[in-house]
Amino acid sequence: MLIPGLAYLLLNNYLPLFGLTIAFKNIDYSKGIWGSDWAGLSNFQYLFQTNDAFVITRNTLLYNAVFIVLGLGLAIIVAILLNEIKNKLASRFYQSVIILPFLISIIIVSYLVYSFLSPSTGFVNNTILPAFGIEPVSWYTESKYWPYILVFVHLWKGVGYNCIVFLAAIIGIDPEYYEAARIDGASKLRQIFSITIPTISPVIVMLMLLAIGRIFYSDFGLFYQVPMNSGALFETTNVIDTYVFRGLMQLGDIGMSSAAGLYQSVVGFLLVLISNFIVRKINKENALF
Repeated sequence: MLIPGLAYLLLNNYLPLFGLTIAFKNIDYSKGIWGSDWAGLSNFQYLFQTNDAFVITRNTLLYNAVFIVLGLGLAIIVAILLNEIKNKLASRFYQSVIILPFLISIIIVSYLVYSFLSPSTGFVNNTILPAFGIEPVSWYTESKYWPYILVFVHLWKGVGYNCIVFLAAIIGIDPEYYEAARIDGASKLRQIFSITIPTISPVIVMLMLLAIGRIFYSDFGLFYQVPMNSGALFETTNVIDTYVFRGLMQLGDIGMSSAAGLYQSVVGFLLVLISNFIVRKINKENALF
């Protein structure tokens, strides 16, 4: 029974590791991968000599940091609000509505965003801005707006999924804690900060550390499809994943693309190890208590 799964793991995850040599070669398709000239670290040197390495690393880290802080914070708030809805039918309805954006394809999301931000026919330029006497904005050529747009789209799409995890943890809290708090005269806000959040804090820490372990990886669809691959926005929308894709598909520079991908994988692997070490340490400390 294990053979199909192990075969897939070998073919999909381990066999491609031989391709890491591409990052250290000047690929000549007539000679093949193994016959191409050895380039050493020149692909990495070229990558880090340009401003691209700084831009994609900065964007990847800062976006993911904001996603982690705001995403987990809003998910906790939404989960607490859903838990306060006592009508089961209404609670299920709101849960379904909140998680629906997570199930929508990022392609569809990109066109929904375009329907709002289109320079000529968009709802924002034709309805909202004129109502305030503001001139239309060319959203797909003005990079300064996109950090806010991408953060909003990410939160709108992902908060519903994360809040389900926290909601499950909140539902598992013993109701007797809240009953004792009400007898002592604790307000609803006091109950949240003194019972709910401390009780689910292990779940919060776990999800945060797991997210930190993947902080060097980005949602490719969010950063490639939603901005419509507009070159004018690369300063604020280009991350490591989109850079590797563009380097391979548009520039044809397979060596530098592989070098950027290896750089992302190595740093991401180290972060996963560090996060795993911290999670294990926290679990051991919690077990002692």
